[in-house]
Amino acid sequence: MCSSPKLSVASNLESFLRTVTPMVPSKPIPQMDDINCESPKAVTHYYTLGDLWQCYDEWSVYGVGTPVVLDDGDKLTQYYAPYLSAVQIYTNKSYATSKDESGVVDLEIESWSDDSDSEKLSRSLSNNSSKGWDTASADSSESLWTVTDRLGSLYFQYFDTCSPYFRIPLFEKIDVLRQKNLGIMTLKSTDLSPASWMAVAWYPIYPIPNKLGHVKDLFACFLSFHSLSSPFQEMTVVDDDEDTWTSISSCLGVQADKALGDGEGKGSGRICLPPFGLAKYKVHGDVWVKEGTDDGERLSGLHNAANSWLKQLNVQHHDFNFFNAHSSIEAAGLSF
Repeated sequence: MCSSPKLSVASNLESFLRTVTPMVPSKPIPQMDDINCESPKAVTHYYTLGDLWQCYDEWSVYGVGTPVVLDDGDKLTQYYAPYLSAVQIYTNKSYATSKDESGVVDLEIESWSDDSDSEKLSRSLSNNSSKGWDTASADSSESLWTVTDRLGSLYFQYFDTCSPYFRIPLFEKIDVLRQKNLGIMTLKSTDLSPASWMAVAWYPIYPIPNKLGHVKDLFACFLSFHSLSSPFQEMTVVDDDEDTWTSISSCLGVQADKALGDGEGKGSGRICLPPFGLAKYKVHGDVWVKEGTDDGERLSGLHNAANSWLKQLNVQHHDFNFFNAHSSIEAAGLSF
C-alpha cells in the first residue's frame, strides 16, 4: 500500500507539493558484477506502474487533503481530486529487444485521446529541436541519435483534452485504459526510459472547515509533472527506518522541519516521485505564494522545467497550454 506523508508546518505551496508526491512501494533487485556474474554488485529498487496507480486509488475517491494556512492564521485542509492529464511511456531499448526476441510480449504503440484529430499530440521530436537525450544536461552533443535510441520505444501515450467536468478521476481512468494495454499495470520502472513521464491535474473539491470568505483563494488548480523511470528515481529511495520526511524534503529540494511517517511497510523501501514541473490556474491572492518565502521563485522554476520538458519532447500538452493561457489572462487582470 502506498504511503501518504504526514505534513509538518511549511508554506502552502510546499505543503501541496508534499501532498501530491506519491510514495510507491519498491522492491530491491540485484545487479550482477560485469566481471563476476555470480556476485551481486549492488542493489537498486524498482516499482511497478500498477503500484504507482494504486497510490491514487483513495485519492480518486475521497480526494487528498493539503494543509492550508490563511492570511488571518486560520487553518484548514483543502481537498483535491487527481485526474490523468497526460502520460507517455517509453520502454528502454534492452526491454524492447528482449521482449521482441523472446516473443512473449508484442509491444504496440497505442494512442488514446478524447480530442479531435487536429489536436492530437506529436509522438516524435522535430528534427530541428532534437538533441541526444541526456538526463544531466540539455546540451548533449549526441544529436545524431535516432528517436528510439534517445527516448526508447513509445509503448503507450494518453492525453486528455476534454472539459474537467467530463473527466473521471485518475484511478478510474487507468482502469479503463488498462483493458487494452496491460503493460501500464505490469511494466517496471526499470523497464522505462528516462523520457517516460506523466502529468496529473489537481482540481479542488472542498475545504474542511469551509471558509466562505476565502472560496476564491481556495479554487486554485494545479498540474504536476512526474518522471516515471528508475534512472530518475534511484536517488529517492526511502528506507522505512530512515527519517522519511528528510528524504522527501531532499526529493523536493526543501528543508525538513521534522521527521514524519506512519510506520507503514517496514522492511520494504518506497520511492517518492516528487513533481519536477508545475503549472497553476486560478491562483489568487497570496494563499499559494507567501511573502517572505521563495514560493514565487519556486513556482517559476517548476513551470519553466515543465515547459522545457515538453519542448524537448516536442509535445503540445493541452492542459499545460490551457493553464498558461488562463494564467496570463489572470495576470493581465481580465475576466473570462
